Amino acid sequence: MAALALSRPVAVVGTGTMGQGIAQVAVAAGHPVRLYDAAPGRAREAVDGVAARLGRLVEKGRLTAGERDAAVGRLTAVGDLSGLADCGLVVEAVLEDAPVKRDLFAALEKHVADDCLLATNTSSLSVTEIAGALRVPGRFVGLHFFNPAPLMPLVEVVSGFATDPGAADLAHATALAWGKTPVRCSDTPGFVVNRVARPFYAEALRVTEERVADPATVDAVLRESGGFRMGPFELTDLIGQDVNEAVTRSVWEAFFHDPKFTPSLVQHRLVQAGRLGRKSGQGWFPYGPGAAKPSPRTEAPCRAPAEITVTGDLGPASALPGLLREAGVAVRAADPAAGQAAGQHTDGAGPGSDGYAGAGEDGWSADDAPWGWIGLPGGTRLLPVDGMSSEARGGPSIAFDLALDYRACTRVALAPSATADEADVSAAVGLFQKAGKEVSVIGDAPGMIVARTVVQLVDFALDAAARGVATEEDIDTAMKLGVNYPAGPGEWARRLGGAWVFAVLDQLNTEYPGGRYAPSRALSRYAAASGTGR
Repeated sequence: MAALALSRPVAVVGTGTMGQGIAQVAVAAGHPVRLYDAAPGRAREAVDGVAARLGRLVEKGRLTAGERDAAVGRLTAVGDLSGLADCGLVVEAVLEDAPVKRDLFAALEKHVADDCLLATNTSSLSVTEIAGALRVPGRFVGLHFFNPAPLMPLVEVVSGFATDPGAADLAHATALAWGKTPVRCSDTPGFVVNRVARPFYAEALRVTEERVADPATVDAVLRESGGFRMGPFELTDLIGQDVNEAVTRSVWEAFFHDPKFTPSLVQHRLVQAGRLGRKSGQGWFPYGPGAAKPSPRTEAPCRAPAEITVTGDLGPASALPGLLREAGVAVRAADPAAGQAAGQHTDGAGPGSDGYAGAGEDGWSADDAPWGWIGLPGGTRLLPVDGMSSEARGGPSIAFDLALDYRACTRVALAPSATADEADVSAAVGLFQKAGKEVSVIGDAPGMIVARTVVQLVDFALDAAARGVATEEDIDTAMKLGVNYPAGPGEWARRLGGAWVFAVLDQLNTEYPGGRYAPSRALSRYAAASGTGR
């Protein structure tokens, strides 16, 4: 379908930050734009605000003065809804309150033509509910822009229960013509991004509640090992703790208190204390003049062992033995006859590409753990995160967290068991340091930090796709463009393998019964289709 003709005016109702941003996008695309706000004089101020933003683009060389003047000439403030009568699209960006929005659109219908597309920019309210009182609900859609609207490429095009396919097609084509990347989704709590992203915040909060790691360390591990642009604590400080908690609570309530979406008590206490983040000067971290920069826990230099032994398949960390060998550590297989000659290396991709398999000379079998391990001099196993607590795993162990790319990552988290030999902990730290990584030693927690976050993100995404919220491709696009994830959940799933994701999440469900970590049917099917993953 063709986009809305440039000759048709676009109206924006509500002239706060989001309203002005959407108006800037529409006017820059070439539409006449009408601005309306119920507060007297606010629409006129918004016209001046958009004009000032366009002027700054001229100063930066991103717009010519002539383009700026033409765009400003297409901006008009109106004092009454009747001034929107000839608009082809009205986008609402008022208070996040369903009754307020319903009343506004009911009033709008008295003035605009029946072919005018009506859209709400709500981030979490039900599009179906808002449209419920309309005379022509089929022309109503959600157009969820992300802040700041002129810069963020993603737009969620949300179809309510009554939305006509043609209305959704027109909204999608228009967003595309405005230079955005639209994704289609159904009217579900949180839509795509705010639904699928919940574990990114929730798991970090739980790790901190359990005193496994402090917020600065959690952020650093997710950034430098997981590849995320920002950590969850610095991000929620930027968003506003009150805003982030409100979205979490809204989604939880809309899902009838499903334990997978349960809000965090510690975040609630932060909001109650007025520590809302950057806007209040204090959130998880302090802000303002003289505020100290958050500092993650980072281990002092340790000596790496000259030689290590690898038993079995390291799964997602199969590249690690090769990296250690390149760093000068002698790496040998526990049973060269079952794998390949000691000291040799193949460059094949995927689990087991280094050829390590068979029984260790200490009598341990690779079947004793979900994946293989690295033997340290004192007898402690250094092994990839597997979703188990050290008590469930048994024996002295040190787990290391998942990384998006073990070669490129700059930090790795280690979680020693209470019975791990102190010298072996130092040796494990030294191994990763020798490979060029900073090391954060954290408390013993099932799933650690990156792994528990990623497996939950994958599960949420597969479940959303299976329920028809959006396609897997659109979910990946939304998460990369809407919240700057380094990879979409579908990409993580393909990289790690469904069986690995399922195994870690299923173990977390054993460690934390109650439903929060129960694998979805969609993940179960995905894991079965992908094979054993071993």
